[in-house]
Amino acid sequence: MQNLKKVRYLVQAAVIAALYAALTYVANALNLAYGPVQFRFSEALTLLAVFTPAAIPGLTVGCFLSNLTSPFGVVDWIFGSLATFLAVVCSRQVSKIRFKDTPILSPFMPVLFNAVIIGFEIACFSSTNQFSFAHFSWPVFFANALSVGAGELVVCYALGLPFYFAIRQIHSKYPKLLTY
Repeated sequence: MQNLKKVRYLVQAAVIAALYAALTYVANALNLAYGPVQFRFSEALTLLAVFTPAAIPGLTVGCFLSNLTSPFGVVDWIFGSLATFLAVVCSRQVSKIRFKDTPILSPFMPVLFNAVIIGFEIACFSSTNQFSFAHFSWPVFFANALSVGAGELVVCYALGLPFYFAIRQIHSKYPKLLTY
């Protein structure tokens, strides 16, 4: 029985990683995945952390895989994956805080972490696309944090919450689907 739980957890994480990467590639094809304004449809999946801890490794690996094609290169593999990991861990932690049975703070965690971490990352790139902490500028950081955060806010609340309600309805009919 314990092995079945481990396999289910691993499969859930793998499916979530694949979905995140696929949706990010779609957003990238539409020029929406990278840069100061991002509308990664895949970020709506961060609400899966409310249902299963398998979303933590799944979304982190999915983000890493999707960032393999990032124009920011290795820097985005590190900062992007870190932002997603922290966002999903915190989304899961605050999922018990609810307003009208809705984990209202869970979608905010990706907004916060991506605004700060990705805003910082972009602010450290020079005009020649070279990354260095020496390039950091507070005005550039605030501008990028605001634009990245705005894109995240739209995706996580406008797409993420309806996604959450749909999954919750499915979960009520098939409770074993997202448990491990």
